[in-house]
Amino acid sequence: MCGRFAQAQTREEYLAFLADEAECDIPYDPEPIGRYNVAPGTKVLLLSERDDLLHLDPVFWGYAPGWWDKPPLINARLETAASSRMFKPLWNHGRAIVFADGWFEWKKEGDKKQPYFIARADGQPIFMAAIGSTPFERGDTAEGFLIVTAAADKGLVDIHDRRPLVLTPKSAREWLRETVSGKEAEEIARTGAVPAEDFHWHAVTRAVGNVKNQGAELINKISEP
Repeated sequence: MCGRFAQAQTREEYLAFLADEAECDIPYDPEPIGRYNVAPGTKVLLLSERDDLLHLDPVFWGYAPGWWDKPPLINARLETAASSRMFKPLWNHGRAIVFADGWFEWKKEGDKKQPYFIARADGQPIFMAAIGSTPFERGDTAEGFLIVTAAADKGLVDIHDRRPLVLTPKSAREWLRETVSGKEAEEIARTGAVPAEDFHWHAVTRAVGNVKNQGAELINKISEP
């Protein structure tokens, strides 16, 4: 699954991997986002395409349509999202990207759960596939978004059996295009994911478990889990 991540760089540092300025309708902001412990139930900068341009909107992480009487959902499974009655409209018309530096997972070790930070080994940002209720610019009236997850493979299975669907920059840009159909998006998801061997991970402080904690120290490697 994906229930916590870091989104700390400037907007421009993420966007530089996806598009040039002519493709964006996003005000310049030199300030780092600075969120090292992004949690569900908060507003997250979400990237989407409208009228052939990329837009960045603060959108609630969690999907709860008006008829839903349970806690908001935060993840949608890749295996069923494109065909399920609940998520198919979002898959077809509400695709988005969450850019980040990496994500956190918790692994049970003995009688405790140890958090790990997972990121690309080459230091590039990650682009997580998301779906949500459009238009995203509705602010507080928007129904929110979910991060798409896939089955973990290879070494990532040692940490958790699910992982966010992280797309290559090229595939992430295609995922966002309004002209791409739901079927084409399925192909992008199948062929455009960053492989498990391109990630590395390390144990981090358990302080990340408290959503009130922020700061770069939360993603730093600790020597003794």
